[in-house]
Amino acid sequence: MDPDLIKQITVKDFDHFLDHNQFISEEDDPLWGKNLFSLKGDRWKDMRATLSPSFTSSKMRAMFGFMTKCGEQFVHHFQTENTKTAIVEFKDTFTKFTNDVIASTAFGVTCDSLKDPENEFYVMGKEATDTKGFWKNLRVIVLFICPSVCKLLGIKVFDKRISEFFRRLVKTNIESREKNGIVRPDMIHLLMEARKGRLKHEQSASVIDAGFAVVEESNVGKEENRQKKQLSDDDLTAQALIFFFAGFDSVSTLMCFAVYELAVNPDVQQKLREEVDETLKNCNGSLTYEALLKMKYMDMVISETLRKWPSAIASDRICNKPYTIEPIRDGEKAVHLEKGDIVWLPTYCLHRDKQFYPDPDRFDPERFSDENKGNIYPYSYIPFGSGPRSCIGNRFALLEAKTILFYILSKFEITVVDKSPVPLKLAKAQFNLTAEGGFWFGLRQRKIAE
Repeated sequence: MDPDLIKQITVKDFDHFLDHNQFISEEDDPLWGKNLFSLKGDRWKDMRATLSPSFTSSKMRAMFGFMTKCGEQFVHHFQTENTKTAIVEFKDTFTKFTNDVIASTAFGVTCDSLKDPENEFYVMGKEATDTKGFWKNLRVIVLFICPSVCKLLGIKVFDKRISEFFRRLVKTNIESREKNGIVRPDMIHLLMEARKGRLKHEQSASVIDAGFAVVEESNVGKEENRQKKQLSDDDLTAQALIFFFAGFDSVSTLMCFAVYELAVNPDVQQKLREEVDETLKNCNGSLTYEALLKMKYMDMVISETLRKWPSAIASDRICNKPYTIEPIRDGEKAVHLEKGDIVWLPTYCLHRDKQFYPDPDRFDPERFSDENKGNIYPYSYIPFGSGPRSCIGNRFALLEAKTILFYILSKFEITVVDKSPVPLKLAKAQFNLTAEGGFWFGLRQRKIAE
């Protein structure tokens, strides 16, 4: 809970705490064990350096057009409904949107999951990320604390049908592109370039990189001599799948809590809507990447949503060599950690600590204004983790959330309806943050003056 200690462990003494807890081995589940989250030591460093050029701001700019098409498709779906106010369960709805974004930006597949919720990509994605229910929660617990039992019983993170679907999708996609010379600026293309050793950690000076929650890539991710060129199809599939796994649920969760806060704080929604209208006017009606990233109040709203409702409530590190946390205050004793000990960074608790965030349960985007954001204590705000092991996809997640909020507010007002969870109660039936009974709110069509 101490930001200074978090900095010490995740940055200054990072070499003592390189890894996450790999609760299931690569041999037992290759697609889980080979992904960036699970890899350890030098293998993780090599893969991070290989993949990090795919997530720079300039690469996000290249993918932005795919996101805007999904955003336009989303609002068009609700504009065509024959009602002034569409009542929407946003968790289900936003997972369909994030599915379509990832299908397009990562796999080169075009979907409209609102119109066709039975498309194979969405069905497989929902199945892969579903943690609802007693037995699925029990499975996660057993995977985490009793990996040897899982090995004995043949329990894996992804079942065979899901693994084979994504293997086939990636393999056929790559084969088709290589055979037909297809170049599409998406994640599959970037992974193919990485395999050929063509990716560099470039950052165009003309591309802005705004956002309070953005985590700057560490030197580990920029070490070109570590880039791994011998990437197997399973290596590529594992990275694409963890990208999907992380983006499908966590980004939709961020969007849901943003919608909740905008609905119950109409003054905040009105101020953000005015910024949306002004931005759209300055763009002559067509949103650009640069214009979206220059939206200061949008960034304040997203930053405060991540502060109050972080998608990952905690993160872990494993001690990989003996380490001592020395006492620094009166009455403290040294804490001796052995190899294999696990430390936790309690993000949710840290973000609700009154010492760093006065009146922490209040939604207040002004905490992140130009005047106030400099007062936020370093490492007290870690929605995407901390140090070299922070979330590699943080720019992608922020861009996706801002894009869909922009398109929604350009056409609709978000309203409280009878089924809205106000005040919100967190569901107890799954590990991730979500609302008991779902995120039910209204989309009221705006009357926009010509």
